[in-house]
Amino acid sequence: MTPIIAFGEALVDMLSSRLGDAAGPESFTPYAGGAPANAAVACARQGLPSCFLGMIGEDRFGDFLVAELEAHGVDTQHVTRTAEARTALAFVSRDANGERRFDFYRPPAADLLYRREHLPPGIFIEPALVHLCSNSLTDEAIAETTLDLASIARRGGCLISVDVNLRPALWPNATVDTDRVHRLLERAHLIKLSTEELDALRGEESAESWITAQLANRARMIVVTDGPNPVVAYLAEQRLQVTPPSVQAIDTTAAGDAFIGGLLASLSRADVTCETFGDWLTDEQALSEALAFASRCGAFAATRAGSFVSLPGSEDLDHLPG
Repeated sequence: MTPIIAFGEALVDMLSSRLGDAAGPESFTPYAGGAPANAAVACARQGLPSCFLGMIGEDRFGDFLVAELEAHGVDTQHVTRTAEARTALAFVSRDANGERRFDFYRPPAADLLYRREHLPPGIFIEPALVHLCSNSLTDEAIAETTLDLASIARRGGCLISVDVNLRPALWPNATVDTDRVHRLLERAHLIKLSTEELDALRGEESAESWITAQLANRARMIVVTDGPNPVVAYLAEQRLQVTPPSVQAIDTTAAGDAFIGGLLASLSRADVTCETFGDWLTDEQALSEALAFASRCGAFAATRAGSFVSLPGSEDLDHLPG
């Protein structure tokens, strides 16, 4: 099994008790989350070697996150703690369909203080699946760290996975620096993004042209999700489409992270590395099964509230319709 290393933010999602415009008092329940941390947990829940790499505050929420990561089987030996900033919080409200609105308490936050000198020596000398997201690009210093880390991992022979996962509220003036995001995508072998994120990144360029350009660069596969609608995987010479199971969404907070975690889990189980990724992509049956499995993971997560706690173990998917 190829190990998974997820880098970036771990934070606490404060999930609202309300759905939509429901009346009555509102309360918030803390759930461990953060997109790369969710992906690490998603892989660990599938029984795969999964490590989280990042910085967390020396506070009660940081203690909570480390305990939750470990409880779900994630290796936390390379988590760095700091007293210079607090652990990030995200207050999450949901509409009647489980779609979210985020109010972030970040910056400042501990995860933004991670620097290249915090990188454990030799962590990328063995083949691994290294997963990153765009939320570690929102500040210039952490963006430089993230881009350096992706380059170091790629030179070390790791397969680089990037989930675009745009959260405009985290960026200065709520404006995403798309050039910075593209600099990260230039380092990726596998890119996952939603149709909305595709529209945000492509600007005036057509979707087909933008995807073709990424595949002509370094990306080997681009996966586009669209909520309950079909998932489309684009390769240089073909495309595949998979329809997710139909479920009643309760909270979509971790659905995308469950999806990419499921896809990385399939790669890990198949012992896929950067060197063998191209060959694996030529096996249409294996790729279709991996996309279907990822879709089932994402659908399952949407039926549960919270992030870590909504991510499925293998046995959880047995009862999923479709």
